[in-house]
Amino acid sequence: MPDGKHSGAGAPARPTITGMTTALVTLHDTRVLRCAPDGPPLDGESAALDLIGDAFGQDATLVAVPAERVGDAFFQLRSGVAGAVVQKFANYRLRLAVVGDISPHLAESSALRDFVYEANQGGQLWFVADDGALEDRLRPAG
Repeated sequence: MPDGKHSGAGAPARPTITGMTTALVTLHDTRVLRCAPDGPPLDGESAALDLIGDAFGQDATLVAVPAERVGDAFFQLRSGVAGAVVQKFANYRLRLAVVGDISPHLAESSALRDFVYEANQGGQLWFVADDGALEDRLRPAG
């Protein structure tokens, strides 16, 4: 499913445009608020709360943000931005996926590599290469 817009049953989801920068899709029974690459950056708590509000407005349970929309400070763990953003999502019981290539950031920080590895072991925050990888993560086991 190259477009990644299919439900678990194989039927195409009907994307609902919720604004200029987001679309709601269903992937394997998970309502995903998919953010466009050209929207405002995810660069702190205020931006996180904006996305959380959009997600609640659409009954989404996961927000997928393109890596190019994630502010550089997020990837600099000392800044505290990643922790603050992830904590906001956790407080509101929403999951966050960063979708896309973050290898330049990973090359600069072993702490970030460890953070990404640990995050991908859980269910709150995922770093995935593309929409297909996100769909794979959401596919039910078995």
